[in-house]
This record gives sequence, structure tokens and C-alpha cells, in this order.
Amino acid sequence: MNASLLSDWTLAFLQLLYRAQAALARTLHALGLSGDADGQAAWPWAHRIALETLRIDAALTRQFAFACAASVVAAVFALVAIASRKRRFACAIAALAAAWLAPWPPSSLWLAPAVPTSFQRNPVPFSVASVMHGARLYASRCAACHGADGRGEGPLAATLAHWPPTFAGTLLARRLDGELFWRVRHGTRDAHGAPSMPGFAATLDPQDTWAVLDYLKALAAGSGARAEGAWPVPVALPALDVRCGHAAPQPLARWRDGQRVRIVALATGAVPPPEDPRWQTLLVTTQGAPMPPAADARANCVAATPDAWQAFATIAGVAPDALGGTQLLADRRGWLRARALPGSAGWSDADLLCRAEAGAQPPPRTGPGDRDPLTALLLRVDAEPVRDVQAGLPH
Repeated sequence: MNASLLSDWTLAFLQLLYRAQAALARTLHALGLSGDADGQAAWPWAHRIALETLRIDAALTRQFAFACAASVVAAVFALVAIASRKRRFACAIAALAAAWLAPWPPSSLWLAPAVPTSFQRNPVPFSVASVMHGARLYASRCAACHGADGRGEGPLAATLAHWPPTFAGTLLARRLDGELFWRVRHGTRDAHGAPSMPGFAATLDPQDTWAVLDYLKALAAGSGARAEGAWPVPVALPALDVRCGHAAPQPLARWRDGQRVRIVALATGAVPPPEDPRWQTLLVTTQGAPMPPAADARANCVAATPDAWQAFATIAGVAPDALGGTQLLADRRGWLRARALPGSAGWSDADLLCRAEAGAQPPPRTGPGDRDPLTALLLRVDAEPVRDVQAGLPH
């Protein structure tokens, strides 16, 4: 979320480093030169490039980028020296000079410990089913220490040598998903090597572990919304099935077809809102029952996946029994961006819970003829896209 602190070329360079390492892991696995870990390509080395360190140290990033560029130049000259007899001596000298002049910083500054799953991602989409499966696993295995709200204040937290971390902030986004996955499965140790969290590989299979991480993302969003009035990191509109009237259910992605989506938590007995051409309207009800077609063009597409009500309550940071009347807004790329609580007078810029830049301020208003607040909010959402975050970097 702090991408605004990075220049365009620096952000592009760090994103390239992430993609290059992930691609290298997959390539080595495809060639049979490395193994797999939990069904995906394993990172074969004990270290990786420390993207999270480079992200916060511009000078180190510039030095590292220049060293990489000099090394590439040295490699090109070396290949030319091998291939060309006429230019062999000159190119060999140039290769040695470029390699010698490459200003590599100390490796301790740009290398970080890695695990075999460092560059793995969840093989299935973020979904209502995964979030709620993870919720049940979290309640039985994690909440006693990490707390039901993920803030690290569970009933057993005080008995530990160190208090558990809170998930309400940007902790998850500052880590690689694959390394969080490894820690859940294999536990963690403190600075002295003593176990600080047990591993759950014996009781959770890989997909169970990814489900727990999906729930943590939803929990972090809700905790942040309650505490700070903002989602600390972008959260995707979870995949689910949609049923319109009495038609057969269809996947959310096919139904929304790249359009904005307004999610309306429809309380029992409430009247669905009218359709609006600016978005697709998705009704979320406690039971997911079909909504009969209305004669006055009111919304009748309902989330048909079980537990959608509880999943959206978690993300919105609202108790399930108080969710009725809450509305959420997802952008064209499928990221949840805004929340309107029950009783609000209408959408406004204050409802924007996920901004493209940390601390971004709305554009100044210029006069009484300005656009209405909802239109201004939609235009801002379209103009300020957000992306997935790994190791603190948008991708």
C-alpha cells in the first residue's frame, strides 16, 4: 500500500525481481532440477532476494539495481567473447571490468532467509467457501492464542513467552503468502531457536492451510475496518455462485463480466433495491434463497453459496446479526473498495475503505456544480486501481 513512496522504475524493478524468482522456481521444477513442496514448485535455496528490505531502502535498491545491470552487461560481453574470435580479447576485458565495477552491497542487506514454499500461492481463488472453511479451522486451532478477532489477545496469549502478532494491520501484506503458509504448517521459532508457535502440518493438509490464510485476510480486513475505518490491504470480492430469479446458479466472475458490483446485505423482510446501470447488484441474504423476479426492475440476483452472509460480515467488520443494510462496492477488477453502513445518508468519499495509496486524499472540490458524491466516488475508484500485495509490493 506504500507504493507511492517508490519511484516508478523502482517499483517496476522490485516487481521484476519477484516475478523472476517465482519463474525461476517453476522453471527449475519443470526441468527436474528441483523438487516440490506440498504439490507446488519448491524454492531450492536457503535465501532469496529481500524484497521487503529493498522496498523501504531506496539507496540500497538503486545500488542493487546498478549492480544487477553491471552484471548483465558483464554477462553479455562474456558471451560475445566466447562467440567471437575477432572481439574476444576486448570483450573479455570489458566483461571483467563490468563485473569488477558492479557495486554489490553486502549480501546480508539484500538476502533474506527463504523456505521451500516462499514463492507459492494459493492454487484456488479466494472464495466464500475457503474463507468459511478457514474460519472453522481458525476457531479450533488458532483463536485461543491469536484471539477471535485476530489481534493476538486470545485467552492463552498471556501464558506465552511472547504475545502473538496482530493481523489487524498490514502484517500479512508485508509477507509472502508462501512463507505464511510454511509458518502455519511448520511453526515458528524465536531468536534463541525455541519454538514460539507449533506447526499444524500433521492436522491440516495444504488446502486447509490456504483456507486458514484466506480467512486471515478476511479477518484482517474486518479488524482494520473496525479499528481504523479502512481495510489495511486490498481484499478481493470472494468467489461464489450467483442465482438470478429461478435460473441456475452461475459463477460470480461470469455473472459480473468485468462490471462493478454492489453487494447489499438484505435483512429479512427488506425490499431489494432497484437495479442501477452503474453496477451489478448482488443480494446477500441469511439463507441464500432465490429472489423471485420483480415487476419494478428491482435486483433479484442472490449469493447462492452457503455462509456468504457470514463471510461478508467478517470482511465488513460487522457482527453477522447487524449486517442487514450494509453495502459493499467492488471495482471492475474485482477488488472490494467501499463500505456503506446501515442508516448512512448515501455513498460518500468517506466510505472508501481501500485506497490506491496510504493516506491518499480525495481530489479537491471546485464548486457547487461538482458531480454528486456517488459519481465522484466511482470515478475515483476507477482512476485509482489497487492490486494484490506481496512482500509489501503491489503486483
